[in-house]
Amino acid sequence: MIEFVLNDKKITADNPTGSLLLDFIRQDKALVGTKIGCREGDCGACTVLIGDLTNGQMNYKQVTSCLTPIGNAQGKHIVTIEGLNMEHLSPVQQSMVDEQGTQCGFCTVGFVVSLTGFCLLNDKPTYKEAIAAIDGNICRCTGYKSIERAAEHISKSLVDKNTTDTVNWLVEEKFIPAYFTKIPALLKGIAPIKQVEQRTILVGGGTDLYVQNHLDLVDQNVDLLSDSSELRFINIDNTICSIGGGTTVTDMLESKELNSLFPQLAAHLKLVSSSPIRNISTIAGNFVNASPIGDITAFFLALNAKITLSRKAQIRSIFLKDFYKGYKHLDKSKDEIITEITFEILSKNSFFNLEKVSKRIHLDIASVNTAALFIVSENTITNAHVSAGGVGPTPTYLQNTCDFLKGKKLNASTIKKANEVLQKEISPISDVRGTAEYKRLLLRQLFYAHFIKLFPSQITLKDLT
Repeated sequence: MIEFVLNDKKITADNPTGSLLLDFIRQDKALVGTKIGCREGDCGACTVLIGDLTNGQMNYKQVTSCLTPIGNAQGKHIVTIEGLNMEHLSPVQQSMVDEQGTQCGFCTVGFVVSLTGFCLLNDKPTYKEAIAAIDGNICRCTGYKSIERAAEHISKSLVDKNTTDTVNWLVEEKFIPAYFTKIPALLKGIAPIKQVEQRTILVGGGTDLYVQNHLDLVDQNVDLLSDSSELRFINIDNTICSIGGGTTVTDMLESKELNSLFPQLAAHLKLVSSSPIRNISTIAGNFVNASPIGDITAFFLALNAKITLSRKAQIRSIFLKDFYKGYKHLDKSKDEIITEITFEILSKNSFFNLEKVSKRIHLDIASVNTAALFIVSENTITNAHVSAGGVGPTPTYLQNTCDFLKGKKLNASTIKKANEVLQKEISPISDVRGTAEYKRLLLRQLFYAHFIKLFPSQITLKDLT
């Protein structure tokens, strides 16, 4: 039995845990304001808010309900567009009207939900954040400028927001219905999601699994990993950083500890999918999905990370770079779970960067991606870890390139010669994201970009042309 709060009512559902929240909302509860669009997490028409009660405070995030297992609603507050309606239009809805931010109207509900989620953030709002909040919503009619103007009005209307009592302030200013103030009391009586029971089907965030295997999951009771406290954590102990396999990309993005380790983390992770997807996609899920162009996989390959795989009482640890044996072929048994990812904390001589090229900046699969970690002492590269995606059948750790760079002087000649090694190490194919020749060129340019960005006083574009 699943128990949660849907808009203003506590409800129970006996649906299979692997069934989708979108179908429950529309079919079981007849709340048809949440639209069925792509069913792949791309269009945002099915966007809802999920609120967690953490330390007495509600934290809301937008998600694509077409990829969200209903089991992940356990103990949470689910908000659909109907749950935002009042006798009057909210400032979000009114801004969309005033700026003519809707035409056919199909996508409008998703934009309103996402922008309301932006209002619910417990920090000072900015226009940039308002635009970032709708990076998972697509409109085919307006050309976006009218929606951007609406977002600007909304962000300006929040300048006096009380960030220590966000919900009450928004209720008083008529952004959200008054029932929001009662949600914490309703949730306190509901148990959180149960720990993993190791059924035959394991689901992390499901953001790719439900696209690939929709029919195999929606009628099943599955084990959901992303809300397990045993699998969702970020710890730093001396020189090692440990991250739970169920940790989401947004958890990484919001981690003060990780942001202190990686000053460019926000810029890097904003290249990964969109806000609704980052809010539910897990690190272990990205690894196990084994996409040759997985952005998070590339990130951790360059950190020379290790993963811990667990099966009942059996635990083993391997390097992530040894996890991939061939296309979708992993060093993993069916019932093993990635419980932890560990890597050494970067030293003061360490330099890290992530690069990605895709047809769209947000919400798109990479044509090529790459990450790099260089340890440099007295202008000598003492160690290097470089990864690349989209240039082979698996996420690729460029072992030969790394070996070549070790002990070499940091200069343009070294970098150009390293690229020659790199080009022999990859095997891209031509597909919808580009020809093999184009991908080789992209990786060369992105490889050069690592050095140009990380060592601007020593390496310039002119040096490498």
